[in-house]
Amino acid sequence: MRMTQDEYDRLIQGREPPKANKYHAEIMEVDYIKFRSKKEARFYQDLKAEKHLGAVLYWHRQVAFDLPGNTRYIVDFQVFYKNGNVVYYDVKGRRLKEYIRNKKMVEALYPIKIIEA
Repeated sequence: MRMTQDEYDRLIQGREPPKANKYHAEIMEVDYIKFRSKKEARFYQDLKAEKHLGAVLYWHRQVAFDLPGNTRYIVDFQVFYKNGNVVYYDVKGRRLKEYIRNKKMVEALYPIKIIEA
């Protein structure tokens, strides 16, 4: 069996190259924060602009909700607006069956509404 020098080096070192994202999302870094997709990074930048304009007070990233069956659902952003509203945003490129099911479960168990961005 023939292999390239890179393949041989990986075999010797025991390291495999990082696998590509299953949904082709590219990790982006903005303000030293790593985001799971370009869309999520753009949403963060939009939030920063809204904060600068005064509409948004602050936000939390990656807010977790516990679900039955020892499962956690993580919302991308919890945003606190100047008018007192608290809104939960999930930045999605695709609406998968698992996401739809877990989103419904969170909304049934907790008094919140998740908005897809």
